[in-house]
Amino acid sequence: MVNLVAAQRPMLHGLMKMAGVQPYTVEIEPGTVMSFWVPVETLKKPKKKGEKPEPPAKPNKPVVVLVHGFASEGIVTWQFQVGALSKKYSVYIPDLLFFGGSITDKTDRSPSFQAECLVTGLRKLGVERCTVVGFSYGGMVAFKMAEQHADLVEAMVVSGSIIAMTDSISQTTLQGLGFSSSSELLLPTSVNGLKALLSVAAHKKLWFPDRLHKDFLEVMFTNRKERGELLEGLVISNKDTKVPNFPQKIHLLWGENDQIFNLELAQNMKGQLGENASFQGISKAGHLVHLERPCVYNRCLKQFLASLHENKAQK
Repeated sequence: MVNLVAAQRPMLHGLMKMAGVQPYTVEIEPGTVMSFWVPVETLKKPKKKGEKPEPPAKPNKPVVVLVHGFASEGIVTWQFQVGALSKKYSVYIPDLLFFGGSITDKTDRSPSFQAECLVTGLRKLGVERCTVVGFSYGGMVAFKMAEQHADLVEAMVVSGSIIAMTDSISQTTLQGLGFSSSSELLLPTSVNGLKALLSVAAHKKLWFPDRLHKDFLEVMFTNRKERGELLEGLVISNKDTKVPNFPQKIHLLWGENDQIFNLELAQNMKGQLGENASFQGISKAGHLVHLERPCVYNRCLKQFLASLHENKAQK
């Protein structure tokens, strides 16, 4: 029987290409590769058949990097944002390690390692400065990118995420949602488990036939062992937590009904981040704010991006 989610992939790939991005694989180091969708204008076709393609050209527009969360790969997460941004911005959509076609033989499962690999990949793609938009798990990776590579990351937009997953935040969040572990929440093994994840991630109740849930589980939840290790590598001790002094502008763009990382947590984080941080809530949206209310999300995102370049022009 045809997997309905897998069958839709060619259509999504076609829509992405219409929006101006193409798939491209980068070798980070021997044993580690990352899949990206990159601006089509940066890729040159080989002049002769069988000839090795030239390295991607540097982007010619301001760069936006869209970093996905834990439940699906890049273009599935950001399918409603790519087309809205690609006219004015060079948009890069990576698949983090163990998502999509990205893989490594290294044993490090920390957000720092994901960030280092992503930064290396972006530099190999000719990116020198960028704004990073991170959702959920991708937001934690984005914070590490900004902390470790301020020369590359000039600004951030973060949705439904935190600076670091401390053991107290992890325990409080899971208890509040009624789950015993991060794996139980984020790596469902059954239709009912996936329904439970969607019920806490979305503000409105989403209905799909069980067959579609089953197909989504088969396609999107691969590399289960490694992803379980990523979740284990995510949690750090409270005593190891220190909020870095970020020089970047950081915009927290939140679903006001987010049950996973609620508004109180977002406002506390804004206070911790200081004067460079701003907050904007979107009503009638939960953790999946960019999918539930994409038009509003895109408008808010584009306003922040425009303000960055207005400020740059005034200096």
